[in-house]
Amino acid sequence: MTALDGAGLRSRVRRLLADHPPATTDRDDFLKARFDAGLAWVHYPPGLGGLDAPRSLQAVVDAELAAAGAPDNDPRRIGIGLGMAAPTILRFGTPEQKERFLRPLWTGEEVWCQLFSEPGAGSDLAALATRAVRDESSGDWIVNGQKVWTSSAHLARWAILIARTDPDVPKHRGISYFLCDMTDPGVEVRPLRQITGEAEFNEVFLTDVRIPDAHRLGETGEGWKIAQTTLMNERVSIGGARLPREGGMIGPVARAWRERPELRTRDLHGRLLTLWVEAEVTRLTGERLRQQLAQGQPGPEGSGIKLAFARLNQEISGLEVELLGEEGLLYSDWTLRRPELVDFTGRDAGYRYLRAKGNSIEGGTSEVLLNIVAERVLGLPAEPRTDKDVAWKDLAR
Repeated sequence: MTALDGAGLRSRVRRLLADHPPATTDRDDFLKARFDAGLAWVHYPPGLGGLDAPRSLQAVVDAELAAAGAPDNDPRRIGIGLGMAAPTILRFGTPEQKERFLRPLWTGEEVWCQLFSEPGAGSDLAALATRAVRDESSGDWIVNGQKVWTSSAHLARWAILIARTDPDVPKHRGISYFLCDMTDPGVEVRPLRQITGEAEFNEVFLTDVRIPDAHRLGETGEGWKIAQTTLMNERVSIGGARLPREGGMIGPVARAWRERPELRTRDLHGRLLTLWVEAEVTRLTGERLRQQLAQGQPGPEGSGIKLAFARLNQEISGLEVELLGEEGLLYSDWTLRRPELVDFTGRDAGYRYLRAKGNSIEGGTSEVLLNIVAERVLGLPAEPRTDKDVAWKDLAR
């Protein structure tokens, strides 16, 4: 295929708009047509929503379609599928798996969740105990176990799942990666009520869940290696989202400072300036990270940006509550609900303060990410690991 530039992509967008006018085309039909035209994620291969074009040119497509009033695929709602499942399936999936899963994932017809964390493993994900045992008569895998902190499990049609397939080898080597049907009768989703009052997360119980071998991603026992691709993409998607200046948490605080001079104090002024600069530096660092990502797979640097994101969100939301005083403690839309989206900036300061506490846990705890940055970015010596060569079944639990 001839290399595409911005002009070539604009021409393709115009053809899409002419054939499927947004004003008269059903939203789902338009999104499917966009995918089939290679304008979903332009850096993906032809036939899988892309054109093998440079990733940086996606912004050209998005801007042209937005100007024409075309619908998007509600990326925040399907963020787990877009940011974690899709790049993993693209890299390790079979042609049949890519053909089956990527199109409905991108259009939002099928929502995805991530079945990784477990109550008994904590931050040591490789210690997971969910078992997948091969049924020799059918070739299927029978999965039993429990997962926890699963965002969107109550909405999801599919899940990316890692499970232990060999307990007789060290913990990192006995894991396999699966695509799990969340409608299987053995899948039970229970809400977890969090500090905000909502049940955004879930615990998921897997009882004799049957997964066809055709839904195994990669080779048996390669699950940990494959999961690293998911986790690195997850950290970039959490901490490296594209934001305008004063986007994210810093925006509401800066607006309150400008619009309500009666709240200002000298002490808070200094802290706000410091956090504004740090937020801007983090935003620009995220832009640089996305440029690196456009050249290949995400690296451990994503752990650094996610670390900064978590710390800044917690410090900024704390400053906002102090700035607003008693008003900052109000939480007008406290409700016991099951949200589809996490919205940091469209809610009260009290919500932001509470929800930001989870930023240093989700997507890898800050303590674990500090180790990753130390070892893989700074090249510092790794911490001693006494369980490195011990079979999983022999580990103390």
